[in-house]
Amino acid sequence: MSLLNERCSTYEEFESERKKTDKRLEFIDGVIYMSPSPSIKHQEISSYLHGELYNLLKESKCKAFTALTDVIFNNESKDEKKRVIPDLFVVCNQDNFTENEYIGAPDFIIEILSSSNKSHDMITKLNLYMNYGVKEYWIVDPMENHIMIYFLDEDLEIQFNLVNLGEVVVSKLFKEFKVNTNILFNKS
Repeated sequence: MSLLNERCSTYEEFESERKKTDKRLEFIDGVIYMSPSPSIKHQEISSYLHGELYNLLKESKCKAFTALTDVIFNNESKDEKKRVIPDLFVVCNQDNFTENEYIGAPDFIIEILSSSNKSHDMITKLNLYMNYGVKEYWIVDPMENHIMIYFLDEDLEIQFNLVNLGEVVVSKLFKEFKVNTNILFNKS
């Protein structure tokens, strides 16, 4: 994850920059981030998870989306916006879509780490997602072969669970969504 522009920008300046390029840009707390192209391993994991989520949710009101669908977190009381491109996300409220993006906190987000985006997904995005009320956030680490799960409990307290290679991860939000880490990380 690289900084496109190290100086702080307004959201309007960001939108102006975004319209000038076809690069994947995110805007968080006044900083513009540029996402590199994902690796083949990243894409394999993303495709597998999206397929599993799609099949699970295809008859429900909830829908799974992949990058390049943008999510805008909008705090109207502070007049601030943040735009991110999660690897995968699930929403159960279809009303928050515009033609090109989702506005608001998705119910469930999955990010897949690469060496260039590790701190961005584990710190910057974790804080953003939890502060805006994302109910469940998975950080899939194919380098370490584990999944870090952050979720909000019934008291809206952040909880954490680590699922290692050889274990099956079960979503807190979608109990039927179970992933065998041996299959996910191609270790079976």
